[in-house]
Amino acid sequence: MRLYLVPISTGRSLLYCKRIDTRTVKELSRIDRITQKASDTWAKWEEADKGWKKSLVAYGNRVLQRIPYEEWGLKSVPPLSTRRQTEELQTHTQISLVYPKNAIQQSKVLDLLRQLATERQSLHRRRMWWSLCIAPLTAPIALIPLIPNIPFFYFAYRGWSHWRALSGSKHLCFLLDNNLIKPRSLPALETFYAKRLITNKAVSSETDPEDPDPAEVILLKESDGKQLAQILGPHELVAEVERAVAQVKHLLQEKKKV
Repeated sequence: MRLYLVPISTGRSLLYCKRIDTRTVKELSRIDRITQKASDTWAKWEEADKGWKKSLVAYGNRVLQRIPYEEWGLKSVPPLSTRRQTEELQTHTQISLVYPKNAIQQSKVLDLLRQLATERQSLHRRRMWWSLCIAPLTAPIALIPLIPNIPFFYFAYRGWSHWRALSGSKHLCFLLDNNLIKPRSLPALETFYAKRLITNKAVSSETDPEDPDPAEVILLKESDGKQLAQILGPHELVAEVERAVAQVKHLLQEKKKV
C-alpha cells in the first residue's frame, strides 16, 4: 500500500491510502467481501431511473458527503489483521508516504501522520459502540411492509465506518511504532503546490505580515482533485479532495463568524 498526505489548507491535510492488493475475491476477508458486495449493490441502485432506490441513493449520498474527510482517510487504511502484522514485521517493507515538502516540513511529516492517526481514536471508539447499540433498537421498523429499515442500515453502517476508521488509525500507529513508513516528497506535487503557496503568502502579507499566528488559508479548490489524481495516481482522490476542500471551506467560514 501507499500513503498520501495532501495539504488542503495551511493547517489541515488529507490522508489517503491506496491499497495495492493483488488478492482474488476468494482470498479477501469476509468483511472485505461484504463491503465489496455492498458497494456493488449501491452502484446498481444509483443506476435506477426512479423509485425508492433512486431516492434512497440520493439521500444517502448527501449523508455520506457529511462524514468528516478525516474519517474517510482513516477508513482507506486497511485494518491490521494478525496475518498482515506478521507479514509487515517479517518483510520489513517500507510503506511510502508521499507528500510535498514545500507545504509540509520534512521534519514534521511523521508527527503530522501520527497526529492524524491518534487524534480521533477515542471519538471513533465511542461512536462505534453508540451506533452498534442503537442499530438493534430500530429492528421493529422492519415489520412495516414494503419499506426498508433505513435507520437500521444507517446505524449499522456508521458503526462499521467508525470501526474501520479506528482500525485504520491503529494500523498507522503500528507502522509508525515499527519505523515502517518512509516519507518521500514528490517533485511534481511540490510544483503543484508552489503557486498555491505563493498565493497564500500574498494573502497573509495583505492581512497582517507581522501576525505570529496567521489565519488558516485554504490551498485547494474542489476541482483540484482531478489534477492531483493525475499526479499521484489514485482516481479516488478526485472525490476525496472535493469532499475535504468543501468541508474545510465550511469550517473556516464558520470560524470567521465566531
